[in-house]
Amino acid sequence: MLIIGIAGGTGCGKTTVVKQIVDELPKDTVGVISQDSYYNDLSHLTKEERGKVNFDHPNSIDFELLIKHLKELREGKSIEKPKYSFVEETRLDETETVSPRKVMIIEGILVLSNPELRELFDIKIYVHADSDERLIRRLQRDIKERGHDLEKVLHRYQTAVKPMHNQFIEPSKEFADLIIPNNHYNTVAVDMVRTIINDKLK
Repeated sequence: MLIIGIAGGTGCGKTTVVKQIVDELPKDTVGVISQDSYYNDLSHLTKEERGKVNFDHPNSIDFELLIKHLKELREGKSIEKPKYSFVEETRLDETETVSPRKVMIIEGILVLSNPELRELFDIKIYVHADSDERLIRRLQRDIKERGHDLEKVLHRYQTAVKPMHNQFIEPSKEFADLIIPNNHYNTVAVDMVRTIINDKLK
């Protein structure tokens, strides 16, 4: 099994890069797991208390479970991946069964910040985007898709997203084997990743 870790700041376009890689590969050979599924279970907190949690700090992620699941997949076992609701800001009761694939892509803002998780990656990728672009994308996504109001999104950006990016996410770039710019010039880098994956699949 080839395990690829893809990190980058919020709104940098990780999902787009993952889609570019996966779309050109044989169906059912690649599995994708989002770090977002592994946010800690906050069902014991009220909605108001959850709103105060710093979701951009590594402590907000259940890395222990993610690492355990990744090791199980590598051993050929299926896992029960948690489901997370961004509207409710906690895990849901149901899980999703994920079967092992020849290639597993793990994507999320903090996946290169955890040393034990990094050790499991055969390829480490960082997607880079301009901070203004990332803020605009974050605003659009949180308001449209997650039902948050503008004031809440901006407050969270200033108090958590930006400082955590500078403290944990940006520094994790140094662990990347490949840095992909999220613009129309990234096709060479994406093609390189696909070539590596295709070689592995053969």
